[in-house]
Amino acid sequence: MKKEYQSFETERLLLRPTNEKDADFLVELLNSPKWLQFIGDRKVRNSEDALKYIAEKITPQLERLGFSNYTVIRKSDRQKIGTCGLYDREGIEGVDIGFAFLPHYEKQGYAYESAIKVKEAGFRHFGVQKMSAITVRENHASQALLKKLGFEYIKLIKIPNDEELLMLFELEKP
Repeated sequence: MKKEYQSFETERLLLRPTNEKDADFLVELLNSPKWLQFIGDRKVRNSEDALKYIAEKITPQLERLGFSNYTVIRKSDRQKIGTCGLYDREGIEGVDIGFAFLPHYEKQGYAYESAIKVKEAGFRHFGVQKMSAITVRENHASQALLKKLGFEYIKLIKIPNDEELLMLFELEKP
Protein backbone atom coordinates (compact mmCIF):
# COMPACT_ATOMS: atom_id res chain seq x y z
CA MET A 1 0.00 0.00 0.00
CA LYS A 2 1.34 3.42 -0.95
CA LYS A 3 1.81 5.82 1.96
CA GLU A 4 -0.11 9.09 1.81
CA TYR A 5 2.00 12.19 2.31
CA GLN A 6 0.72 15.56 3.35
CA SER A 7 -0.22 18.18 0.78
CA PHE A 8 -0.85 21.85 1.52
CA GLU A 9 -3.09 24.56 0.20
CA THR A 10 -3.02 28.35 0.08
CA GLU A 11 -5.56 30.77 -1.31
CA ARG A 12 -4.33 30.32 -4.90
CA LEU A 13 -2.12 27.23 -4.77
CA LEU A 14 -1.98 23.51 -4.11
CA LEU A 15 1.34 22.06 -2.95
CA ARG A 16 1.65 18.30 -3.22
CA PRO A 17 4.67 16.04 -2.99
CA THR A 18 6.42 15.79 -6.34
CA ASN A 19 5.90 12.40 -7.98
CA GLU A 20 6.36 10.55 -11.28
CA LYS A 21 3.43 12.46 -12.86
CA ASP A 22 5.58 15.59 -12.65
CA ALA A 23 8.41 14.25 -14.83
CA ASP A 24 7.68 16.35 -17.94
CA PHE A 25 7.10 19.45 -15.82
CA LEU A 26 10.46 18.93 -14.07
CA VAL A 27 12.25 18.65 -17.43
CA GLU A 28 10.89 22.10 -18.29
CA LEU A 29 11.63 23.66 -14.88
CA LEU A 30 15.12 22.20 -14.40
CA ASN A 31 16.14 23.48 -17.84
CA SER A 32 14.67 26.98 -17.47
CA PRO A 33 17.24 29.80 -17.76
CA LYS A 34 17.13 30.93 -14.11
CA TRP A 35 17.28 27.37 -12.78
CA LEU A 36 20.44 26.73 -14.81
CA GLN A 37 21.90 30.14 -13.87
CA PHE A 38 21.12 30.18 -10.15
CA ILE A 39 20.63 26.54 -9.08
CA GLY A 40 22.70 24.56 -11.54
CA ASP A 41 22.47 21.92 -14.22
CA ARG A 42 20.94 18.72 -12.84
CA LYS A 43 21.41 16.95 -16.20
CA VAL A 44 17.67 16.22 -16.49
CA ARG A 45 17.04 16.37 -20.24
CA ASN A 46 14.01 14.12 -20.78
CA SER A 47 11.23 12.26 -18.95
CA GLU A 48 13.47 9.29 -18.27
CA ASP A 49 16.08 11.54 -16.58
CA ALA A 50 13.32 13.23 -14.59
CA LEU A 51 11.89 9.91 -13.39
CA LYS A 52 15.38 8.88 -12.24
CA TYR A 53 15.84 12.28 -10.50
CA ILE A 54 12.50 11.85 -8.68
CA ALA A 55 13.34 8.26 -7.68
CA GLU A 56 16.87 9.07 -6.47
CA LYS A 57 16.67 12.63 -5.13
CA ILE A 58 13.07 13.39 -4.12
CA THR A 59 11.26 10.20 -3.10
CA PRO A 60 13.91 8.82 -0.66
CA GLN A 61 13.80 11.99 1.47
CA LEU A 62 9.99 12.04 1.35
CA GLU A 63 9.89 8.44 2.57
CA ARG A 64 12.52 9.10 5.26
CA LEU A 65 11.27 12.44 6.65
CA GLY A 66 7.68 12.84 5.39
CA PHE A 67 8.54 16.02 3.47
CA SER A 68 10.61 16.91 0.42
CA ASN A 69 9.92 18.75 -2.82
CA TYR A 70 6.39 19.99 -3.53
CA THR A 71 4.98 20.66 -6.96
CA VAL A 72 3.15 23.99 -6.87
CA ILE A 73 -0.12 23.92 -8.80
CA ARG A 74 -2.25 26.98 -9.51
CA LYS A 75 -5.82 26.26 -8.40
CA SER A 76 -7.50 28.42 -11.05
CA ASP A 77 -6.36 26.28 -13.99
CA ARG A 78 -4.52 23.31 -12.37
CA GLN A 79 -1.30 24.49 -14.06
CA LYS A 80 2.01 23.27 -12.58
CA ILE A 81 3.94 26.50 -12.07
CA GLY A 82 6.92 25.71 -9.83
CA THR A 83 8.34 23.82 -6.88
CA CYS A 84 8.90 24.66 -3.24
CA GLY A 85 10.21 22.37 -0.57
CA LEU A 86 12.32 21.48 2.41
CA TYR A 87 15.54 19.63 1.72
CA ASP A 88 17.86 17.65 3.96
CA ARG A 89 21.01 18.86 2.25
CA GLU A 90 24.53 17.72 3.08
CA GLY A 91 26.63 20.53 4.53
CA ILE A 92 23.63 22.52 5.79
CA GLU A 93 22.40 22.58 9.37
CA GLY A 94 18.66 22.17 9.72
CA VAL A 95 16.51 21.75 6.64
CA ASP A 96 17.01 23.92 3.60
CA ILE A 97 14.01 25.71 2.08
CA GLY A 98 14.09 26.15 -1.67
CA PHE A 99 11.82 27.35 -4.46
CA ALA A 100 11.83 27.73 -8.23
CA PHE A 101 9.16 28.79 -10.73
CA LEU A 102 8.76 28.73 -14.47
CA PRO A 103 9.61 32.15 -15.96
CA HIS A 104 6.05 33.17 -16.86
CA TYR A 105 4.88 32.62 -13.24
CA GLU A 106 7.53 34.79 -11.59
CA LYS A 107 6.81 38.14 -9.94
CA GLN A 108 3.19 37.21 -9.13
CA GLY A 109 3.67 36.34 -5.45
CA TYR A 110 3.54 32.57 -5.97
CA ALA A 111 7.02 31.92 -4.54
CA TYR A 112 6.22 33.93 -1.40
CA GLU A 113 2.79 32.31 -1.00
CA SER A 114 4.15 28.78 -1.35
CA ALA A 115 7.30 29.41 0.73
CA ILE A 116 5.25 30.86 3.62
CA LYS A 117 3.14 27.67 3.59
CA VAL A 118 6.17 25.34 3.41
CA LYS A 119 7.94 27.30 6.17
CA GLU A 120 4.85 27.08 8.39
CA ALA A 121 4.45 23.35 7.63
CA GLY A 122 8.10 22.71 8.49
CA PHE A 123 7.80 24.32 11.90
CA ARG A 124 4.23 23.26 12.73
CA HIS A 125 3.74 19.83 11.11
CA PHE A 126 7.22 18.39 10.77
CA GLY A 127 8.88 19.62 13.98
CA VAL A 128 11.67 21.51 12.25
CA GLN A 129 13.56 23.69 14.75
CA LYS A 130 15.81 25.57 12.35
CA MET A 131 15.56 26.33 8.65
CA SER A 132 18.38 27.31 6.37
CA ALA A 133 18.43 28.60 2.82
CA ILE A 134 21.21 28.98 0.30
CA THR A 135 21.51 31.09 -2.79
CA VAL A 136 24.19 32.40 -5.11
CA ARG A 137 25.26 36.02 -4.67
CA GLU A 138 23.83 36.97 -8.07
CA ASN A 139 20.29 35.84 -7.20
CA HIS A 140 18.97 39.07 -5.69
CA ALA A 141 15.31 38.06 -6.07
CA SER A 142 15.87 34.95 -3.96
CA GLN A 143 17.73 36.94 -1.31
CA ALA A 144 14.91 39.49 -1.13
CA LEU A 145 12.32 36.73 -0.77
CA LEU A 146 14.30 35.02 1.99
CA LYS A 147 14.52 38.30 3.92
CA LYS A 148 10.77 38.84 3.42
CA LEU A 149 10.22 35.33 4.87
CA GLY A 150 12.20 36.33 7.97
CA PHE A 151 15.52 34.63 7.16
CA GLU A 152 18.75 36.31 8.20
CA TYR A 153 21.98 36.26 6.20
CA ILE A 154 24.68 34.40 8.17
CA LYS A 155 27.79 33.88 6.02
CA LEU A 156 29.25 32.57 2.77
CA ILE A 157 29.67 28.79 2.64
CA LYS A 158 30.53 25.93 0.30
CA ILE A 159 28.57 22.69 0.37
CA PRO A 160 29.98 19.25 -0.51
CA ASN A 161 30.38 18.55 -4.24
CA ASP A 162 29.87 22.21 -5.17
CA GLU A 163 32.70 24.68 -5.76
CA GLU A 164 30.46 27.76 -5.76
CA LEU A 165 30.41 30.13 -2.83
CA LEU A 166 26.84 30.30 -1.50
CA MET A 167 25.06 32.74 0.79
CA LEU A 168 23.66 30.98 3.87
CA PHE A 169 20.49 32.29 5.48
CA GLU A 170 18.91 30.92 8.67
CA LEU A 171 15.66 31.11 10.60
CA GLU A 172 14.96 29.61 14.04
CA LYS A 173 11.53 28.23 14.92
CA PRO A 174 9.46 31.12 16.34
